[in-house]
Amino acid sequence: MTAEREVWREALGVVLATSAYGISFGALAVASGLDVWQTCVLSLLMFTGGSQFAFVGVFTAGGLGALPSAIASAALLGVRNVAYGMRMSPLIGGGARTRALAAHFTIDESTAVAISQDDPRLRRVGFWVTGVGIFVGWNITTLIGALVGDVLGDPRTWGLDAAAAAAFLALLWPRLKQRQAVAVGIAAAVVAASLTPFIMPGLPVLLAAAVAIVVGWFNWLGRPATAAAGSASAGSAAPGGAEDAR
Repeated sequence: MTAEREVWREALGVVLATSAYGISFGALAVASGLDVWQTCVLSLLMFTGGSQFAFVGVFTAGGLGALPSAIASAALLGVRNVAYGMRMSPLIGGGARTRALAAHFTIDESTAVAISQDDPRLRRVGFWVTGVGIFVGWNITTLIGALVGDVLGDPRTWGLDAAAAAAFLALLWPRLKQRQAVAVGIAAAVVAASLTPFIMPGLPVLLAAAVAIVVGWFNWLGRPATAAAGSASAGSAAPGGAEDAR
């Protein structure tokens, strides 16, 4: 029970931090030319903060003429959720309906809270509490931001633009226990930061993810050789192992 309480506490902390960022989205979306209902529908159906901000940013710059580019940018940023879904599918379990429902709540934060747990049951608790909690909170704060955007002013003044990133970093930090994980994280951050000014939104994130894929690929290639070497060593160490091999 204590472990489950800790998961709830961790998940609700992420829910509060991320939901606060929804005020920023609501205010910026209305300022870009969307009305309150369009802004709320975007949060209900798209429900992935990075994609929503990318859509609004491109739409603001070009208006209706930039709508295809805005949709493309949002879709590119949303591709990462496909990778999350592949990781979370065996953890969620259940039938097709359960997994289809879970797909809408598979975001950065719900995935991070889930995989930070060791017990499968606690992973499911962390996923659902975080995903559903953020969905409810994000849509409420989106409405608030859309309604009081003019009164709020620039959301960055209140630090709301950093709330979600700070929460995600807090989840990521305890997992950086090995040198390789730290090196991959730094390399991915450098790739994303260096490419952001030059290519369309969404692509830097995907290219940064390629760093981890490359490292994982080389680790996978090295496993057969390591396993074979270990087997050979075990055989030589066994009584009569060397003679039997000959």
